Amino acid sequence: MLKTRLLHPAILEALGEAGHGSQVLIADGNYPLLTRSHERAHRVFLNLAPDLLRVTDVLGVISEAIPIEAAHVMTPDTGDEPPIFGEFRKLLPGLDLIPLARFDFYDAARGPDLALAIATGERRIYANLLLTIGVVPPDPSAG
Repeated sequence: MLKTRLLHPAILEALGEAGHGSQVLIADGNYPLLTRSHERAHRVFLNLAPDLLRVTDVLGVISEAIPIEAAHVMTPDTGDEPPIFGEFRKLLPGLDLIPLARFDFYDAARGPDLALAIATGERRIYANLLLTIGVVPPDPSAG
């Protein structure tokens, strides 16, 4: 048994293979994961039932496991901000959300840097995140 909260073997494998600049897509239940994620990305389906699991559940665990240097969000054509963005900000303190229009978001998620695509059962709309993995700095005490 691992001591971290992240236990899912396929997610651990994908994150272990990823590095600085690699991306992780956490998608809501309406997201077309098969056709709008890069073909070489690991795909993990956590969409057991409506709202199981939610994007914010997955984000809370993933954000403890990797450094995140950027977070892109899908924005509606109306320009209105979905309420879930406030929850994203709470889970990603100090990080600005970078807005992308729907089809620009799809294009970004189909890019070659996508290492992991996670489908959730999230029913809130526009609850899609494209995270960019940052750098783990060296331990200064390691000399």
